[in-house]
Amino acid sequence: MNFLFANAYAQEAAGAAAGQPNAMAQFAPFVIIFIIFYFLMIRPQKKKLQEEQTMLNSLAKGDEIFTKSGIIGTIHGLTEKVMTLEIEGGVKLKMLRSQAGGKANVIFEEKKEK
Repeated sequence: MNFLFANAYAQEAAGAAAGQPNAMAQFAPFVIIFIIFYFLMIRPQKKKLQEEQTMLNSLAKGDEIFTKSGIIGTIHGLTEKVMTLEIEGGVKLKMLRSQAGGKANVIFEEKKEK
């Protein structure tokens, strides 16, 4: 009975030594998946954040903006982190500057047909 197990161990050792794949071939699928994720998810998100930061830095007193919560108003006061919006009827709201969604002229622009 001992001769059966000896053969099994010998075949296993020979198969393991002969069938080891290349280390680069093992990591290639992971590298390809990372590259796909970079171009489909990470890069566009970075670009969007950069555009939002540029818009926030370009805000000035008197600009008509909309907030992420849907309020449209004119900037009455502006600090590094807080802005004061004046909405209809002289009502003023203090909001975080980071909650600005964009300038209101983007909402009211009509798209030109080609």
